[in-house]
Amino acid sequence: MQLDSDKTRQLVDLILDSFRVRENHDPIYVEIGDSLKRLSSNQHQVVFGRRGSGKSCLFVHFLRQRESDTNKAVYVSVDAIKRLPFPDILTRILISIFEQLPSARRSWWKRFKTPSKVERTVVELRSLLDQANTAKVERTVKDARAAGAKIGSTRYVNASVESSSESSSATKEEFRREKLEHLERHLDDYKSAIKEALPRNRSFLYVLVDDFYLVSKEIQPDVVDYLHKLLRDTNAYLKLGTIRHRTVLRRHEGQTIGVEVGQDVEEISLDRTLGTFAETQHFLVSMLNELGKRVGIEDTSGQLFNADAAHALTLASGGVPRDFLTIFTDAVRISIAQGKTSRLTPTYVWKAAAQNSLQNKRKNLSEDAGVDADALERAFADIVNFCLQDKKKTAFLVSREDAEKMPSEHELLQQLMDFKLIHLIDGDTSAASGRAGRFSAYVLDASLFMEPRRRGIDHVQFWQQDEQRRPLGVRESPIYPLDRIRNVVGSEPAKVLSLEAVLEGVESEEEMSPQ
Repeated sequence: MQLDSDKTRQLVDLILDSFRVRENHDPIYVEIGDSLKRLSSNQHQVVFGRRGSGKSCLFVHFLRQRESDTNKAVYVSVDAIKRLPFPDILTRILISIFEQLPSARRSWWKRFKTPSKVERTVVELRSLLDQANTAKVERTVKDARAAGAKIGSTRYVNASVESSSESSSATKEEFRREKLEHLERHLDDYKSAIKEALPRNRSFLYVLVDDFYLVSKEIQPDVVDYLHKLLRDTNAYLKLGTIRHRTVLRRHEGQTIGVEVGQDVEEISLDRTLGTFAETQHFLVSMLNELGKRVGIEDTSGQLFNADAAHALTLASGGVPRDFLTIFTDAVRISIAQGKTSRLTPTYVWKAAAQNSLQNKRKNLSEDAGVDADALERAFADIVNFCLQDKKKTAFLVSREDAEKMPSEHELLQQLMDFKLIHLIDGDTSAASGRAGRFSAYVLDASLFMEPRRRGIDHVQFWQQDEQRRPLGVRESPIYPLDRIRNVVGSEPAKVLSLEAVLEGVESEEEMSPQ
């Protein structure tokens, strides 16, 4: 089959349509594994997955399936309310949940009767959300007027303004505390409303909270703690969709706030790493082949790929399903544009990956990382500089000792992995040349060095094995000290190399090297 055939075009269109996940439509979902089955279980769960791993697609498909089922689901996207402070963001989530409960959607003739507990709860929560904001404004204005009345001359203006600002901050904190106390006092009432809406042994409810990582990390334990307490011992089950290292599910303040994975909630992971390369490649190719069957193509990879294309697509995507499909569609388009229509080859896979992969990932980082964005950019630029300019290797090691001694710096490293800028290739390895200790091994995202292919760089072929069945070249990789991250994050901006400067330096060295 040719790349420019009608069926291939239909497949490309189907894939592009699958990227548009909307709550009011059933998305194109392909089940490879048992994630959908596990999500259907009566358990509180956290679904971990990087951007593009299929969390929202899974959630919305699950939601649509429940429409014709006795057991229902409600869906809340945090993205629309992520800028709300705490506890307003929790109140807004609660409103969304209660408004979607069965007794909140009664037939028109039932609405003339006494409101249900759920309906009364929605009214109460909306009042809490709105009235407090109005009162806050009124009190702030009153405080400002009082401060203004005290101004006797211009030399007191700054002091009065400062006093007004402090009063405003105190007012905001007072209302935050009052609203949180209200939610805590009425927790049992809200739980009772849910139980009334879901009579025992008759139906179950699945509460899907998507993009939970967009809630500020400082308040994530508070939000999940309340939701878990609310739904515990009811017929409703919490399902959180989030990114692993952008999520904090509990903290200790004399008592534990939040939930513990494996104890309070079950984990479902959609992440597949390059450390299990053959398994990840099989998963991604199977997904593409299943999509091909929907347009009448049997064995898409067999008909459209040359011998090395699947490998290149897996490496270029970092094991992320949406990236795999995006690079595939772009590679087909570029290949056709250049008159190569027989088979997809790695050449066009790398051209497609280079077009927007790194740019999009850095954009996602700047949008989602919040206050961590600058630190992550600095850490990433230093890692690239260390690998490509200093050590001339695409992979690096991080010692477990460093990870334990510097948890904050190690956490930034893990977040870079979640943003798909680096990839885990071995979670527990030794190092060659007598270097003591245990290490985790990572590789830079291939978009940094495959197109154009960096000369003078050792491309670690970790998917192959040496004589002792160990990943090839991993143990020989250089050790990246985590105190480098501490140094670049704490330095003045002028003293830190940007990623653009690092890549320009690598390119300059290539131009100067003998051909």
